[in-house]
Amino acid sequence: MKGLAPLFIGIFGTFAFSWVGLTVIPNWQIGHLNPQMEEDGTDVYPQPQSGMVERGARVYAANGCIYCHSQQVRADYAADDIERKWGDRRSAPRDYIFERPVFLGKMRMGQDLSNIGARAPAEQENAPPAGSASPAASPASPGAAPSGVSPSPSPANAGSPPAPKATASPPPASSPATSTTAPPASPASSASASPGPNASPVSPTPPAAAAAANASPAAGAPWPVQTSGEPPMYSAAWHHVHLYSPRSINVDSDMPSYRFLYQTRRINDAPSDDALKFTGSEAPPEGWEIVPTYDAKCLVAYLISLNQSHPLKEVRSAAPAASPPAAPGK
Repeated sequence: MKGLAPLFIGIFGTFAFSWVGLTVIPNWQIGHLNPQMEEDGTDVYPQPQSGMVERGARVYAANGCIYCHSQQVRADYAADDIERKWGDRRSAPRDYIFERPVFLGKMRMGQDLSNIGARAPAEQENAPPAGSASPAASPASPGAAPSGVSPSPSPANAGSPPAPKATASPPPASSPATSTTAPPASPASSASASPGPNASPVSPTPPAAAAAANASPAAGAPWPVQTSGEPPMYSAAWHHVHLYSPRSINVDSDMPSYRFLYQTRRINDAPSDDALKFTGSEAPPEGWEIVPTYDAKCLVAYLISLNQSHPLKEVRSAAPAASPPAAPGK
């Protein structure tokens, strides 16, 4: 009986010290973080989300997306997340101050989604001006010249002879992709087929730039993502096609189909602007169309809102982290 009191005090002290170290101290250190902003009150990051994004987060949780995707970019000394182009810096506590709950995740059967929204805005903004400039015209061209995109994974090895011409250029791995994918794109643009391989290291031609724009995100992923004949990669339309039929984008995808988030309805007067564009067996019957429901639109809005590319003062590894991806390109 005399030893019960010390035993009880020891057990209580162990749990008390553990609770203080794992809960109280971290909450005191990072539990009251505020958004980062400049001295004049501009450039506020992060900002609270509401409306469709907030509802999309609930749809994301209800469909178990957290079981296959994470939302945390680990530091370069702990993992290869930055080399995979999942982010330019590691994630920090300040990135999550407005998220309840935080979908950090612990498994990665799919790629990390911390910065998947950082790739969509540039493509969506540059998609309308199809002929303004070569880099801006690249996202709009996949639908116009799918032949230059579909063979991009396999001709990367088959086009090895032109590769030595592109090795003289110092840019990262995107420049070899432009030189190797330029020859397959010749049927789509016969006028620029002959000077394409020689001019691509200096200034990428529109077909090569289109292939590079669609191949660069896939190169950062652990497996290629097929975008042949599909909307610009990681755009809102691309997300809808990916959610409805993942295998139409990547035949080896293990992602389940979320067709219950979409409706197949008869076309009344004119096709809807939100209708999914499919060909082949996935295409709806004539006179019918596949449109996303409100929950599908909210889910896509949430995915596009995921963006941790804003620089943070407390993350000192943000600047050096950009240099490692340039080494494999050499």
